[in-house]
Amino acid sequence: MRVLVVGGGGREHAIVWALAKSDRIEKLYCAPGNAGIAELAQCVPVKATDIEGMVSFAKEERIDFVVVAPDDPLYLGMVDALEAAGIRAFGPRKNAAEIEGSKVFAKNLMKKYGIPTARYETFDSADAAIAYIREQGSFPTVVKADGLALGKGVIIAQDMAEAENAVNTIMRDRAFGDAGARVVIEEFLTGPEVSVLSFCDGETVVPMVSAQDHKRALDGDKGKNTGGMGTFSPSRIYDEALAARCMEEIFLPTVKAMKAEGRPFKGVLYFGLMITKDGPKVIEYNARFGDPETQVVLPRLTSDLLTIFEAVVDGKLAETEIHFSDNAAVCVILASGGYPEKYQTGYPIEGIEKAREAGALVFHSGTKREGEQILTNGGRVLGVTAVERDLDRAIEAAYRYVEQVRFKDAHFRRDIGVK
Repeated sequence: MRVLVVGGGGREHAIVWALAKSDRIEKLYCAPGNAGIAELAQCVPVKATDIEGMVSFAKEERIDFVVVAPDDPLYLGMVDALEAAGIRAFGPRKNAAEIEGSKVFAKNLMKKYGIPTARYETFDSADAAIAYIREQGSFPTVVKADGLALGKGVIIAQDMAEAENAVNTIMRDRAFGDAGARVVIEEFLTGPEVSVLSFCDGETVVPMVSAQDHKRALDGDKGKNTGGMGTFSPSRIYDEALAARCMEEIFLPTVKAMKAEGRPFKGVLYFGLMITKDGPKVIEYNARFGDPETQVVLPRLTSDLLTIFEAVVDGKLAETEIHFSDNAAVCVILASGGYPEKYQTGYPIEGIEKAREAGALVFHSGTKREGEQILTNGGRVLGVTAVERDLDRAIEAAYRYVEQVRFKDAHFRRDIGVK
């Protein structure tokens, strides 16, 4: 088969890496890809959000199957456009991607179908949002931009001044563009977080192995929210009893709710969960593989990823065997100094091969190649993953591998996997 993966980050590198193991693929493309992906697939200079360009490339190259990995093209309707052109595509259609594309839609869905989540109110006026927070007088409180904001549109305000600033940043300053036209004000939940990615074909849901990620830029969960500074799998707290409860109270009800709404979800549905004293609650949904969770979940997959993707598209997930190994994986993100705020790019990266020779999986997020040299080209630059028998060994190995890789002003957290 001729297969095209849409995207160019660490998540897409992990997907391409897993697909490249399939003996059913004759030619693998990635658009736009990055320096690491280029070692496994032919990179194509088409923007991930260029729907017309992607459809015409897929037609020209007689692509059999397209994997749409990032949130933006899904929310813009790339899967719909590919299907309309007669090309099989993995990922939710536009109306199902709304579950991530609009926090307001997702919260209203959960309220309507009794899926456990934090109490909330939605606002399209900054004044009304601020008045509500003042009236509630409960802190910390959570302020969320309604739309897609690269995983950064959530602000936890510790007091009224911070809450007012958060609403103004999102709604008046439009720090996240049109994503901030509406906000969700949510009660602050406490407890450990767990991420569960799951394959869905509109009817059946098959959860993958659990993971936990670290969103804050600095050790001890301090600093700004980021797209993710590292992750580990499995979660230390997500046992069989909790998995069964999540399936019954959250996973199946969500898939059934989407079908009932006329928006059957086919693709990867990401459940961001908070395990509170009252049980598991949904913090957020994503309509695709999480990044960097994909970099620890897919290295544990032992089944053929292309076969699973096809089963999702064909509605045959219930009859498809999916297996993961009983081991552990840890991914540490190497970021540009200053990320997630201002940072410089274009620095040479040394030691990637050295880390690989030692046993690391190195997934490229923000890199580009110039001649023989690989340079930094983004905020999150590399995901360095270790797979070992258990979490403690994987943590130790991941940091051993990280020490091999160097670039100017490299920044990483030193406590991934500890929480």
